[in-house]
Amino acid sequence: MAAGTEREAESDSEGGTDVVAGGGYPAACDTPARKLLYDMVSIPSPSGEEERAAERLVDFFEANGREAWIDEVGNVRAPADDAVLLTSHVDTVPGDIPVEVRPAPPEGELPEPSDVRVGEPGDPVLWGRGSVDATGPLVAMAVAAVKTGVSFAGVVREEVDSGGARALIEDRDAPEAVVNGEPSGWRGITLGYRGLLEGTYVNTSESGHSSRPEPNAIQHAIDWWHGVEAAFTPDDAETAVFDQVTTKPISVDGGLSDDGLAVEATMDVQLRIPPSRPVDEIHELAEAELSTGSVHWGEPMPPVMESPRTDLARAFRVAIRGAGGDVRLLRKTGTSDMNLFAAAWDCPMVTYGPGNSDLDHAPDERLPLPDLDRAVDVLTEVCRKRR
Repeated sequence: MAAGTEREAESDSEGGTDVVAGGGYPAACDTPARKLLYDMVSIPSPSGEEERAAERLVDFFEANGREAWIDEVGNVRAPADDAVLLTSHVDTVPGDIPVEVRPAPPEGELPEPSDVRVGEPGDPVLWGRGSVDATGPLVAMAVAAVKTGVSFAGVVREEVDSGGARALIEDRDAPEAVVNGEPSGWRGITLGYRGLLEGTYVNTSESGHSSRPEPNAIQHAIDWWHGVEAAFTPDDAETAVFDQVTTKPISVDGGLSDDGLAVEATMDVQLRIPPSRPVDEIHELAEAELSTGSVHWGEPMPPVMESPRTDLARAFRVAIRGAGGDVRLLRKTGTSDMNLFAAAWDCPMVTYGPGNSDLDHAPDERLPLPDLDRAVDVLTEVCRKRR
């Protein structure tokens, strides 16, 4: 076990499975979910280094009488009742944030060094990398899976190439429903994500004196990118970001070749694609701006937009209201593993999890522990209703 060897049990008051977690925690970490979250956030798990965190998760399932293992790509697998598959990612982005529990400050004040307020005054708040994206959702799902007996998967490499989700899709059949774990806030469910198209522009031109008027490969790269930006600028300035194709250069490299006989240019780019625009159309419009050079495209991540009227979405609305929340239906401008699940599996799905996504990848990442508790309650109710 990666953290803590003493075990304490908390009974599920509705007659379900007792849930076991570790021991030796701050006073506020007084439930199995809070203890497991403290353990998991205390274990660094950047993409490619998820093994210790995955082992802690397997320990948690085995301590609670559930079969679980780490598969060949590093995913944590705990299959059971496929009425629902709860899945989130084990990996985080890099970053060393001291793991500690602090009370949320009084109303109108912000904790150092943050400009984002989360939690009610006095609420215990867990600081640490991954507490929001997405170890908080991952832990809420693990606890709900133990309570209800539904299937669970903790996938790896979501932050880099979604390799874990891709392997999971190849290795198992579609469940009856999917709940993907990412921060939506315990009151929110995410129904839509934009897609992602990544490419690399490459060009070479003859070297020559910089006083010559002919454009070189670097200038051609800049001109192509300006054309792409113009092609996807919306006619209506009020168009919501979710409904736009947005463009972003990620890296640029250029200069003389090693032999000094050519000018070379390489530009890595990303285009975010709304569900209303086919990926093939975006690909063609971007290439239409080429006057020279070429673009090598990666495998696209398709956009997704789920209906709010599925039985699964309705179950979440009922559960959130039952826990005292006002439901928020969300569309995210980035991507998640749900994009891949929706493309591969014909079943209802949503993305859900505690946490304020404004704190994703941030140096002040933190999660109010009462929000974790409420998310566990919501997930447990949804899973029970679907079984």
